[in-house]
Amino acid sequence: AKQKSLAVSRAATGRCVCASMIFQFGFVLVLLYAWSSRTGQAAEDRWPMFRGNAQATGVASGKLPERLHVAWEFSAPERSFEATAAIADDRVFVGDMEKTFYCFDLATGKVRWQADGPIGYVAPATWRDDRVYAGNQDGRLTCWNAQTGQVEWTFDAEAEINGGATFHGPRLLFGSQDAMLYCLDAATGRLAWKHAIDDQIRCTPTVAGDRCFLAGCDGQLHIVNIPQGKGLAKVSFQSPTGSTPAVLGEQIFFGTEDGVFLAIDWRTAKIAWRFSSPTHQLPFRSSAAVADDLVVFGGRDKRLHALDPRTGQVRWTFVARGRIDSSPVLIDDQVLTATSAGRVYLLDRQTGQQRWQYDAGGRFVASPAVASSHVVIGNQNGTLTCFTSVVPKRSDAP
Repeated sequence: AKQKSLAVSRAATGRCVCASMIFQFGFVLVLLYAWSSRTGQAAEDRWPMFRGNAQATGVASGKLPERLHVAWEFSAPERSFEATAAIADDRVFVGDMEKTFYCFDLATGKVRWQADGPIGYVAPATWRDDRVYAGNQDGRLTCWNAQTGQVEWTFDAEAEINGGATFHGPRLLFGSQDAMLYCLDAATGRLAWKHAIDDQIRCTPTVAGDRCFLAGCDGQLHIVNIPQGKGLAKVSFQSPTGSTPAVLGEQIFFGTEDGVFLAIDWRTAKIAWRFSSPTHQLPFRSSAAVADDLVVFGGRDKRLHALDPRTGQVRWTFVARGRIDSSPVLIDDQVLTATSAGRVYLLDRQTGQQRWQYDAGGRFVASPAVASSHVVIGNQNGTLTCFTSVVPKRSDAP
């Protein structure tokens, strides 16, 4: 919109001062929000979206035992699970690569409802207020009633949806390979605005205060004002990425396809530090888990890397038996991760030493969802597995 030129007058000066104060107040709110979410973690009884919360920290509440047991498995051998599940209200929500979106009972693995469509899902599910959302490979975002599976609305982007949805108040944000960030009314699916970048968006939008953060395939971090849908700043890192940025306080963390992991100060829009392996220049497709003491992420170098989030210094490195595209989860004194070799690991948070592993077979691209002492993850062989601390009776199996 064209701005009217302001005459040099007392009234005009007052308006400018007022506008400046409003802007500064809004910026302070964002800083306070970021500070208050430094230890952001998902509620213990739910994992409602990819990485657990809007800041994408990948931190779960509660505690897991030293050894997990398989509570149930759902097997669809002709299908594949690459999408990460959401957990809420004792239910699991996830789509497969074929055409079906499922709602399972968390305790038993029984299918509560399922919805078939024309094509499958790689995007993670998102839950809020008895609605569940997921985008498919045709670019359609669907909102279902979480109790019944009835479709409440759909919205069509112009290309495949890879990332999950994130909320900002009554609005819902998601990106697409059409290079658009969409903002919809979460209840009705009506478009509020859309914001274009220069290449595909494969990550889940990350939200802190009134800011949205996108790590794009155009090799730039985009900072977007959510109420207005306007870009505020860009930071170039010169490599495509589909990783979802994690926000801790004033810093943003993610890896790239050229094997560089970055910490960016979102206030100054400058890179704080970089990390790359001295021996392997392979992509980091895993989204990071971050807390005050540690930032952890996997790589195609078959390693899980743990760094100091303030300095980027290496804390420890765990060598796995397969690529780690799955995103790790921090929970109490443990780190949970999965690999392309079909193994799930629990590691010591301080040392990176292995505490437990399970060979599920298949390949894991999906990430763990953790809630109510349960871990749910699907593999490319079409098996969705739920782990818990209790050895189930035979009658409990689905």
